[in-house]
Amino acid sequence: MGRQLVRLGLQSAGRLYYNLSFDELFSHETDPRLGDHERGRVSSLDAVAVDTGRFTGRSARDKYVVLDESTRGSVWWADGTVQGSDNRPINQETWTHLKELSAGQLNGKDLYVMDGFCGANPDTRLNVRLVTEVAWMAHFFKNMFIRPTPEELKDFKPDWTILNACKATAKDFAAWGLRSEVFLAFNIAERMTVIGGTWYGGEMKKGIFSIMNYFLPLKGIGSFHCSANMGKNKDTALFFGLSGTGKTTLSTDPKRALIGDDEHGWDQSGIFNFEGGCYAKCIGLTPQREPQVYAAIRRNALLENVEMDDFGNIDFASDRKTENTRVSYPIEHIDNIVRPRSKGRPPSKIIFLACDAYGVLPPVAKLSGEQAMYHFLSGYTAKIAGTEHGIKHPQATFSACFGKAFLMLHPTAYAGILAQKMQEHHTAAYLINTGWVAGPYGTGHRIPLKDNRLIVDAILDGSIEEGDFDLLPVFDLHIPRHINGVDDKTLNPRHLWADKSAYDASLRKLGEMFVENFKSFTDTPLGKRLAGAGPRL
Repeated sequence: MGRQLVRLGLQSAGRLYYNLSFDELFSHETDPRLGDHERGRVSSLDAVAVDTGRFTGRSARDKYVVLDESTRGSVWWADGTVQGSDNRPINQETWTHLKELSAGQLNGKDLYVMDGFCGANPDTRLNVRLVTEVAWMAHFFKNMFIRPTPEELKDFKPDWTILNACKATAKDFAAWGLRSEVFLAFNIAERMTVIGGTWYGGEMKKGIFSIMNYFLPLKGIGSFHCSANMGKNKDTALFFGLSGTGKTTLSTDPKRALIGDDEHGWDQSGIFNFEGGCYAKCIGLTPQREPQVYAAIRRNALLENVEMDDFGNIDFASDRKTENTRVSYPIEHIDNIVRPRSKGRPPSKIIFLACDAYGVLPPVAKLSGEQAMYHFLSGYTAKIAGTEHGIKHPQATFSACFGKAFLMLHPTAYAGILAQKMQEHHTAAYLINTGWVAGPYGTGHRIPLKDNRLIVDAILDGSIEEGDFDLLPVFDLHIPRHINGVDDKTLNPRHLWADKSAYDASLRKLGEMFVENFKSFTDTPLGKRLAGAGPRL
């Protein structure tokens, strides 16, 4: 191990804690001698809670990739536009500087070394190693990556290494052409990530997801930001959606076994999970609303940025620290999961989730093949007031492939693979609005979660196809007239607006936003062809 650390730039180390158990990590991360961000507090649910400081989410604009001969023509590079990539290029000299900063922070410290797999398929998984000085970071890694058996650890050799030096900062960032003192840098040739300046645990998981998004599509394998579950007849479904649209909530279904809640690959044999855990939002969590997620918060779970009193009682409704409160936990904390490996057949159904705060999209619509690719590339949802600083009115948000921040290749590379897989396996696609009806945010109301679940049930059991459909103008979406258990009047959004002309104007306005956003994809043959599947103005 010592020689391997030297190759990472670490010349010395204190104690090395190698692949500690959950109980050992619990003891280390709750040590009362630790500082504020390092020390975890034990909640009344017996899960450890930590604070990640001023960064309570990802620092997407501080993501860098080394530009070299192998990445020059393959990576989707940032172009400075809102719709564009987050992959900012750095040269080898800048990379060396950031690596030395990270190694310098970790040199001489007691270090936690954790090993895990990313990917449930042995043929395509990555062997990932984390080196950090923070015990709860090691705990987060152990929660989220697939945990090797003792036998697998004996011969473990990392394909990729993360140096998480969260205490290090690039104070001279301007001299190196960086945006800030925070950095998340990737070197494909050296198979390494260095992290500095942020304590947000999700950077480790999403960083490796980005790397899977680089390697797998180059092999013709799908790599997608989605959740997946399986029915009793072994039928599988994928759920795509941005944060807050219900991806984790709707895929964690007591009637179906969970494959995974966030990141999946699709190869010749079917769907496979990348992870060994789940990373769920906690804001507004109740045992009634999301019983399986709530029950998963117990010993070995790790809470981030929740409001907690001196007795360990958690106020899940509080957004005082952030709206993006989180919990990570081993996937085994969900009782109804696919075992022994998180894998399934090719999906028969794909569901795109959009939280439409304008209140104009229907609760559910059936998509043609080209419409599915159009909405996949668009990746639409809407941010609402209170979710981010400065947002006072609903704002349309488009994130290519429902995960623009994690894409290493051009979005059409992922869309092309998805289209081919869907055609090959006759996969049907649907769009579900988990947002507002009867008016926009502030006037209308949010679609009840029970209706969302009934709509998902109708898609998965096929009953949605048994009735007639209406056509939504502008978007040309096919809307079912009936869903078992759902009031028919709610299925066509125009019917619920008191001012029909206001609805028509809002629908057209949203259509214009879609068209304007999609212009960024028409520089490729696939994007140019799919533009016709969007709104007709």
